[in-house]
Amino acid sequence: MVTDVFTDGACLGNPGPGGWAFVVDEGLWSSGFEAHTTNQRMELTAASAAVQALEGPLRVHSDSTYVVNCFLQEWWKGWLKKDWKNSKKEPVKNRDLWEPFIELVNARRDVEFVWVKGHSGHRLNDAADLLATTAAAHQESQSGGIFTDAIVRGLEGDTPASASASHIASSDNVHTVAIFGHRPPELGGYGENSTTMVVRRRLIELLRAKLEMHPDIQVMTGLGLGAEMLAAEAAAAAAVPYIAVIAFEGMERRWPDATQKRYTELLEGARSIITVESKVPKSSADFAKAMGRRDDAILKHANEAVIVRNEDDRTLGELQRKLEKTLEDDVWIINPE
Repeated sequence: MVTDVFTDGACLGNPGPGGWAFVVDEGLWSSGFEAHTTNQRMELTAASAAVQALEGPLRVHSDSTYVVNCFLQEWWKGWLKKDWKNSKKEPVKNRDLWEPFIELVNARRDVEFVWVKGHSGHRLNDAADLLATTAAAHQESQSGGIFTDAIVRGLEGDTPASASASHIASSDNVHTVAIFGHRPPELGGYGENSTTMVVRRRLIELLRAKLEMHPDIQVMTGLGLGAEMLAAEAAAAAAVPYIAVIAFEGMERRWPDATQKRYTELLEGARSIITVESKVPKSSADFAKAMGRRDDAILKHANEAVIVRNEDDRTLGELQRKLEKTLEDDVWIINPE
């Protein structure tokens, strides 16, 4: 009989205080913490802890494509072949956790991995998320033998709004500003230029003004090329936390190396990261649909929106109309010129 275990990790700040947890329905559960860590390390620690603790055939459910795809797409084989270098010929991050975990999984031969969409209402995934964020917030480990829903009910309302993306986005105490905008061709090109400098400065000024009105403000951005990356940089400069809502895992793989590095650094600076889908679109039509679903995921939690757009340019017109239909007067236009 296969045991289904749900794992999750959380980090307050990324890097910052972190927590991890795993849950088996009406079975073993456990959680732990680290004082200074990252989202990826906590996701990996949660899965590793589950595999170490549970015997017999095991099915690990995780909302982390970072964990799941290592085994489903066999990233680990390439790492070993290249002496722990990734496809960019850089050292594999978190090798100290990956190496013993991969050895354990391969030695057991009875562990499989399944991706589950995070924050989608799945009872056990949500339970693991709550246990992990509680461990991160309180910096304490817990385990209680047999898991029941009563454990979750005892924790609800005890986790701070900053603990995870789902709690941040849904909290009544957080004012969320969604930021969208032009891609590089409409902003003077792919490198830093006078237009990108102007847009970044205007975003910083706007966010600082919003911060005075809403001390609990946060930004949500898709971290796409162009205005969305500028949004994250502006948020960081204005001391406003931001959440990265990624359309699909690996969307940066075809970008130039310097842009990928910038993207990775912005991901690491995000308060939380939400990946909407695990599959890479196979066509331009699929890509457009994936981006639309990402926009909807962001808009679902937005109190107001900012769109960086030259109003004489027809691109983004449909998005602007969608924003105005949903948020009415709470949509702000920044002209990049």
